[in-house]
Amino acid sequence: MNEKTTAASLEQRLQAGRFLITAELAPPVSCDADDLRAKAALLKGLPDAVNVTDGAGARAHMAALAAAATLVGMGIEPILQITCRDKNRIALQSEMMGAAALGIRNLLLLTGDDPKAGDQPDTKPVFDINSAALIETARRLRDRGELPTGRKVAGKASFFIGAADMPIDPPAGWQPNALLGKIKSGAQFVQTQFCMDAALLRRYIGALEAAGITRQLAILVGVNPLRSAKSAQWMKSHLFGTIIADDLIARLEQAADPAREGIKICAELIEDYSTVPGVAGVHIMAPGNDAAIADVIEAVRK
Repeated sequence: MNEKTTAASLEQRLQAGRFLITAELAPPVSCDADDLRAKAALLKGLPDAVNVTDGAGARAHMAALAAAATLVGMGIEPILQITCRDKNRIALQSEMMGAAALGIRNLLLLTGDDPKAGDQPDTKPVFDINSAALIETARRLRDRGELPTGRKVAGKASFFIGAADMPIDPPAGWQPNALLGKIKSGAQFVQTQFCMDAALLRRYIGALEAAGITRQLAILVGVNPLRSAKSAQWMKSHLFGTIIADDLIARLEQAADPAREGIKICAELIEDYSTVPGVAGVHIMAPGNDAAIADVIEAVRK
């Protein structure tokens, strides 16, 4: 990427048939923008876009909108996460208008983690609307230039709208009704929870193809540069929806350098997923292990 890259390029690259690589960045617990810039600098020029999380884990950090605007200034294309947990519909609509005004076009619209899972469990959640309504609001703002009330909005919101997904091993007769609902609301791409099992992913994508999903929605599969067998097993047991194949955990157990092996495994999976029809790309998440994201992308790009 260069300083002239705009958020629209993510959608353009997708339309051009490029296999996308996005990465996730949690803004720091800091009032200093340089702390964010130091984290983001590790990724500059590597992924196609960088997700900026919105209170991930139900914990406070630098505001996602401010962080995304900072990335724009660095020439890094952001994907702004917005959750329903902390704001009512008025605040959410205002945040979307602010994002458009700041040149932020990629949105990942989410329900948000329950505050009870964070470090301030007495926090009162908002959840005024759900993620489907939030997606519909973004589409209406983009396509009709108006709020849900019908009130007209000046300017242009050129949003590329995303949602979350959770792969499963589809049983006989299963239908992807949740994804169909998100498409109906206005989602154009989804980023999934960790899915590090190539055989299962192929079965899942096959079910989506049969339902016509992959022709309407770009699927970006979540992956992680696993640091050890212990951490992989913890993720599999405690992070809802996480899929990690047992043979990958065995490889980590046997590796002389598990962290390096985890980077190798992640790069191999990305190469494999790039051959799966219906998979538009991957989304690399590595909480607390940001430097490994760059290592994985560099390995794949080679």
